Amino acid sequence: MTGSDAETSLRIDTTRPHPARVYDWWLGGKDNYPVDEELARRILSVDDTVLRGARANRRFMIRAVRAAAEAGIRQFLDIGTGIPTEPNLHQIAQGEAPESKVVYADNDPLVLRHAQALLHGTPEGSTEYVHADVRDLEALLGRAEDSLDLARPVALSLVALTHYLDDGAYELVREYVSRLAPGSWLILSQVTPDLSPEAIEKAANAFRNSGTPFFPRALSDFGRFFEGLELLGPGLIPVSGWRPDPEDVALQAEGIVPVYAGVARKA
Repeated sequence: MTGSDAETSLRIDTTRPHPARVYDWWLGGKDNYPVDEELARRILSVDDTVLRGARANRRFMIRAVRAAAEAGIRQFLDIGTGIPTEPNLHQIAQGEAPESKVVYADNDPLVLRHAQALLHGTPEGSTEYVHADVRDLEALLGRAEDSLDLARPVALSLVALTHYLDDGAYELVREYVSRLAPGSWLILSQVTPDLSPEAIEKAANAFRNSGTPFFPRALSDFGRFFEGLELLGPGLIPVSGWRPDPEDVALQAEGIVPVYAGVARKA
């Protein structure tokens, strides 16, 4: 793992909720604090789709990464990694191709500690972690390049991340993609108000009142992330419907998931 002793000693702020730890609570994890659980429960009380959404996002990541690996991608950059929850991205990628190289990036020191302890890949490939914020593109990519060759295709995973970023997210994603080689993939999911507007507005307010920015996006706005890229089938679609496995089809019967997903290729 990359990451210095100084990084691992960064103080974990337990006075404010962090999206990675809130997400961990929704997934049934134990690596969160009372402030995270409080926000997670508050949002769940106004939006009963969040548990389905957390699971659906995870399953979308699995299907999209598997598709990228099957298409020949051997390098993966996962930004906004979150607390490790099996199966992790590297397990999917290296399960398809053991020589795959994976870099995880997140800005929560707790995620760093768990990643260093738990995220070990195959001998043929590599699995690394960098402590960096998605907004600090130069630092994040600079550290990622210790493991990845950006002159070769990379699958960039931004699953359940952009709804924590304001309108500067469009330019930020375009800049990341511009640094990647032709043939690279963009894997992205985003909360939307389109499918459950009242519940999503209440959830967004709960996030914002806790000090966490939150920006649901309509389908037309979600599509802006993919401008100039080749959308892969089935296009922009609710997350559970992107190339679903039989289990995903069954889960759709539980109710709506107000999250869009899309995967695109850089020509």
